[in-house]
This record gives sequence, structure tokens and C-alpha cells, in this order.
Amino acid sequence: MATSLRELRQRRKSVTATKKITRAMELIASSRIIKAQQAAARALPYTRELNRAVSAVANYSRQDHPLTRAVENPTRVAVLFITSDRGMNGAYSSNVIKTVAQMRQRLADEGKQMVRYVVGRKGIGYLNYRQIPIEESWEGFSDSPTYDRAVESSDRLLADFLRPTEEGGVDEIWAVYTRMESMLLQVPRVRRVLPLEVVEGVHEVGEDEATPLYEFEPDPNTVLDSLLPLYVRSRIWFYLLQSAASQLASQQKAMKSATDNAQQLIERLTRQANQARQAEITQEITEIVGGASALAESVEND
Repeated sequence: MATSLRELRQRRKSVTATKKITRAMELIASSRIIKAQQAAARALPYTRELNRAVSAVANYSRQDHPLTRAVENPTRVAVLFITSDRGMNGAYSSNVIKTVAQMRQRLADEGKQMVRYVVGRKGIGYLNYRQIPIEESWEGFSDSPTYDRAVESSDRLLADFLRPTEEGGVDEIWAVYTRMESMLLQVPRVRRVLPLEVVEGVHEVGEDEATPLYEFEPDPNTVLDSLLPLYVRSRIWFYLLQSAASQLASQQKAMKSATDNAQQLIERLTRQANQARQAEITQEITEIVGGASALAESVEND
């Protein structure tokens, strides 16, 4: 019984140490979520205005630009999906991976090949373990992305999009990221990045409305050449920021659950340890009383 009591105390001590770690990680994630949300909110107005500008140029100039031209029968589709570099964030990465797997099945049914671009060690490890080819990968910044990283990944995607498929290029670019709806809800999203769909910020002109007059300097193609790369970079940057906020929110929620579970386990181990201690004391008293009784009987017999 003494050994059992010692083991229970050791387990309680170990769980208490784990609880301190999970509690600290919960507090760190909670403090970083606000900064991540503020960064995503700051990037949103620029992204919206850039979307409107690109939509206006592409819609009213009627230019046939490589980044807005859809391929009639696409065969190779680039998919950039964003996972985490570390664990202990619940189902954040697994939800993204499941969404990508569903998308791969859909593309396969349509006769299209998926070309994978991965952000985060979890996604990289998942594909490497299953020996699934990766076109390009980036890691080390999933919870604190920078604009330079967004430029690096978007420029690689743009280069592959402009390259013919016969030379290893792609016909479409899609992104799978996690959008933070609230502190309790983070939802994986699938969005097409290229070719550009000109829908945001432009509405059909009615009969009583005058058609907007635009002048593009030096010319629409040059304006699109400058705006469209910025548009792609801003989209990737926005997806990285949203994913970072979602990752921290998922981590905070997971660590809160782990802390609560550790506390419940500590309470259960404490009760078991108390019961074991009481049983040990009872056993010792029984042995003492039994020994005293045996000694008294032997004295009487003498």
C-alpha cells in the first residue's frame, strides 16, 4: 500500500507540473491573440481597396491579362495550404489537412492534378511521412508571419502560374487557410487566388446610372502589371494573418481544456492518495493492535 501511495503522489506531482505548463501556454496564447487580430484588422482596409482598384481596372479596361485569363481546360492546380509549426493547438492543422484532402478528391474527379505548396511544419511532416510530393514549402513563421514571407511565397506562386504547364507551371492557384470567426470558432476556407475573378467592388451599371469613366496611365496593361502582383501578395498576407490568429485561438482553447483536465486529474489523484493513506494508517493500526493482543496473550500464558 505504501508503494501505491508513493506512486499516486508522484503522478500528482507530474500532473501538477504539466498543469503549470499548459496554464502558461494558455496565458501566452491569450496575450498574443489580440496582437494577431489587430494585425489582421489593419491589413483588411488595404486589401479591400486594392481589390476595388484591381476590379475596376480589370472590369472597365476589358484587357486580356495573363493573371485574369482563365484556361479553358485546366490540368494542374496549385494549392497553398497553411498549417502550424507546432502542436498543442487542437484540431487546427488537422482540419486544414482534411479540407485539402477533400479538395484533392474533387480535383481528381475533375481530372486535375494538385500541386502542393505548404506553410507550416505540421503540413510538411504529414506529406513527407506519406511520401507525397511537395512543390515548395515554408516554415518557422506560422504564428507570427511577416509581409516578407508573404511576398516570398506569393512570388513563387506567381512565377509558376505564368510558366506553361508543359514546363511545370500551373493553371490555377487556390489557397486553404483558417479564418477566425470568433474565439471559439475557426473555420477552414478555400479561396481561388488566380486567375482573378473580377467580382469584388464592382456592380452592374443600371439603366439610370452613368457608366464610370476611367483613365489609366500609362495604359491599362501596365497598371494591371503593377496591381495584380500586389493583389496576390495582399491576399496571401491576409490568409497568413488570419491563420496565425486562428492558430493562437485554437491553442488557447486547447490549453484551457488541458488545464481543466489536469485539475480534474489532480483532484482525483488527491482523493485516491488520501484513501490510500487512510488505508495504510488503518493497516498499521490493525497490525499494532494485533501485535499487542498477541503479546498480552503470551504474557497470560506464561
